[in-house]
Amino acid sequence: MKVRYFAWLRERLNRGEEDISPPPEVLTVADLIQWLRGRDEAADLAMQKPNLIKAALDTEIVPHTALIANARVIALFPPMTGG
Repeated sequence: MKVRYFAWLRERLNRGEEDISPPPEVLTVADLIQWLRGRDEAADLAMQKPNLIKAALDTEIVPHTALIANARVIALFPPMTGG
């Protein structure tokens, strides 16, 4: 599974994407964010307010309660603004 980071998440983590293999107990987007935070200090600091982070599974924007099991790509990004 690939996680892609956008905007200030990318900048704060100093990486745009990574391949991950979360453990079986990581079921939802919320679980994934918590697991990522527990893996590294930069992620913990960047994701201190997980409710601000939006997610997309294979290009479809989803809530934090969405199951990640069949996703190939998970995008994490801050709220978007119009323009």
